[in-house]
Amino acid sequence: MSHPRNRYHFLVSASMSWQSIAAAKKQKQLHSVPKDWVPASVPNDNNIIDFPRQSGLLTPLELEITEASVANILQNIASSKWSSVAGKRTLRRLIFIYTLRKVTTAFYKRAIVAQQLTNCLTEIFVDRALARAKELDDHLGKTGHVVGPLHGLPISLKDQISLKGIESTMGYVSWIGKPAEKNAVLVDILEDLGAVCFVKTNIPQTLMWGETFNHVWGRTSNPHNRTLTSGGSSGGEGALVALKGSPLGVGSDIGGSIRIPAGLCGTYGFRPSFNRIPYSGCVNSLEGQDSILSVLGPLCNTLDGLKTFFQAVLSKRPWQKDPLVIRKQWSEDEYNLVDHGGKDGKLCFAIMWDNGVIVPDPPVKRGLEFAKKALLAAGHQVIDWKQYKQKEITLTASAIWNAGAAEDYNAAAAATGEPVIASMTLITGEPGEEQPLEFRPLEKGSSAYALWQVQKTKRDLRQEYLQHWEETVGQTGTGRPVDAIISPMAPYLAPPHGLNKNAQYTMWCNLLDYPSVVIPVGFKIDPAIDVKQPRTEFLSEEDKEIYERYDPALYANAPLSFQVVARTMEEEAVLAMAKVVDDALNAARAKL
Repeated sequence: MSHPRNRYHFLVSASMSWQSIAAAKKQKQLHSVPKDWVPASVPNDNNIIDFPRQSGLLTPLELEITEASVANILQNIASSKWSSVAGKRTLRRLIFIYTLRKVTTAFYKRAIVAQQLTNCLTEIFVDRALARAKELDDHLGKTGHVVGPLHGLPISLKDQISLKGIESTMGYVSWIGKPAEKNAVLVDILEDLGAVCFVKTNIPQTLMWGETFNHVWGRTSNPHNRTLTSGGSSGGEGALVALKGSPLGVGSDIGGSIRIPAGLCGTYGFRPSFNRIPYSGCVNSLEGQDSILSVLGPLCNTLDGLKTFFQAVLSKRPWQKDPLVIRKQWSEDEYNLVDHGGKDGKLCFAIMWDNGVIVPDPPVKRGLEFAKKALLAAGHQVIDWKQYKQKEITLTASAIWNAGAAEDYNAAAAATGEPVIASMTLITGEPGEEQPLEFRPLEKGSSAYALWQVQKTKRDLRQEYLQHWEETVGQTGTGRPVDAIISPMAPYLAPPHGLNKNAQYTMWCNLLDYPSVVIPVGFKIDPAIDVKQPRTEFLSEEDKEIYERYDPALYANAPLSFQVVARTMEEEAVLAMAKVVDDALNAARAKL
């Protein structure tokens, strides 16, 4: 099919203001959407998580497809119950087969609804994705075999992940009009595995924010409550996946950028260790900063989808395509917890109730308490985690990133003269308006020698934290140190726009390079339970500020989540231990 969007183009002129360039880019996006996929109207309600089902735009089959798990989608495609293309049906083995375009179309329609509700998308390329789906259908029809383990699975990509011929503006007006010359390595691998990359998702300008907002695309909202943030920097992915507009999305994480959106939006998210998933070919901020690396990882509505993605990518031996990827294949032994007492063994989890800097809000604590009860009921050991130098970790990570951040951001924005955003809180909530609150002043960079000293501190902290973890062996009752830490992924639930200023509960994992999985508890904030308790003493000014701000009504309908953290290069083990925790939560909820 052909749409007017294919004939809509604009050229960036040197005489255009940055505002005009951004507006033209946004207009081009609007022309990329088939009009019959756009809801005639959207509700004014803040909680719109169920609107895609109620919108009337999706057929019963499309609802079935978009609400299926990754495992079920792949199984139904491989068995020819579903296919990826819309409209065409053939008879095989006495059943009707819906093409892979049908699967792709279903998710596209739901993603477009999600876009109208939360502003979660950037690049939309319908014809390209449907053509890819048809290729996969033709292959399956001719050979009877799938291309790979992700055959026909629609996958959304964070804006920075390069697709040949598609722009990655990364929220910078200056990057408009510069389509990628080739795919990121991960995209090549995903397509080799049979995936259909179908949309790109919103991010903050510079990426280094816990809120998704920029001058090009605007702000992304949380589908559970649109007055709240979806997090960042993979906030577009968090909102889209939560609305089931994508079965699986790929984000990036340098200080919590997968885990924060996953947690705030109530989905699963996975931050692997450095260099297990190929990053080559993506655009980025702070390029050349190799001390605390950004990593790619999945967001999904099922835990099993995280494993499916990770295992499939490793099956393509990515170290042969990206020189930084560690040569380490998927280990079934590690997934079976061979180093943690075996698959059915007793595990010991340690709960970080607070990090010594900020005491989490009541609903965050309730989620941790529920996890403890669930794990004890499942026969596992649970102890308290004694926090270690969390403030030093935060200051060290910040110093490393800030060493050249101002120069990097200003250079990226200079070509068009757009301002570097210093706050996510604006008077009207619209980009380009006055910014009254500046909580991120751009610091002067440091000398190479000063940076070396900070990086030495980082190395020392990693050594000390390793020893701190090893010393728990006498507390676990298993003969091993703690198997995994259960920690908040933020000191609060999804906060109002502009107020997600704290990443301390995620960035410690980045500095220490600990893989971690965010798990939704399965509950939302409850004003009758999650009441503020009187406090007169505080751990820090940040602690006091967050305590004083807390009001259950402010966080209405926000989901509860936490993260499961393992040690460096324990991706398979942390996925397995996250499943232990998730199973325990499910069993405990079933008894309520």
